[in-house]
Amino acid sequence: MFRRKLTALDYHNPGGFDCTDETQYRNCVVWLEDQKIRHYKIEDRGNLRNIPSSDWPEAYQKYLQDLNCPFGLQEKQEAVDWLLGLAVRYEYGDNDKYKNCKPLAASSNSDKAVDPLLNLDGNCPDFKAGVTALANILKIQRHDDYLVMLKAIRILIQERLSPEAIAKASQNKEGIPVTLDKHVLGFDTGDATLNEAAQILRLLHIEELRELQTRINEAIVAVQAIIADPKTDHRLGKVGR
Repeated sequence: MFRRKLTALDYHNPGGFDCTDETQYRNCVVWLEDQKIRHYKIEDRGNLRNIPSSDWPEAYQKYLQDLNCPFGLQEKQEAVDWLLGLAVRYEYGDNDKYKNCKPLAASSNSDKAVDPLLNLDGNCPDFKAGVTALANILKIQRHDDYLVMLKAIRILIQERLSPEAIAKASQNKEGIPVTLDKHVLGFDTGDATLNEAAQILRLLHIEELRELQTRINEAIVAVQAIIADPKTDHRLGKVGR
């Protein structure tokens, strides 16, 4: 997850970095501050450099707040990924070699639809913070790839939060309360909870069958209306459409 950014920053062991190892995690944070970010003056980095100290979490939390990081102490992966993104920006943002790079030529096929998500910078800390905030609001599970998270957010909004979806959902009528005791299951699982679950599933299945039967009846009525009112073409000498 972090290998490419650590490699770009010339970290000593990008492939072996383990975010779940507390010692490695703290060393990486201190290395980023000392070598790349440099937000604090050297004399102000003492608490952060004191890795074995029991007060290190408090110093680290203050460090994140001073950087305006959107993640906290408990969000280890998100926080270190944000710090890595910030370090990459500091490392390469002021380099004229990369400032003068020309953008890739646009595709000559203008008729081909282009996914707008492809033009987003998935490594931008602000982008990641925004996607994470939206995912938290919509209760979408987090993913290592923030573009995948954004696609999931887009799908959810289109299917449930679009004006059409909201209008359709508002048309649903409230159900009538049902007493399960009045419905015979027909078999016994030996567990009262499982029996109730089976009764609920059976009632839902019956409701689906009723809806299907209603649609079948509507189709039959429509066909009968056509058959019962034929048009006569005297030129052909027969009855029918």
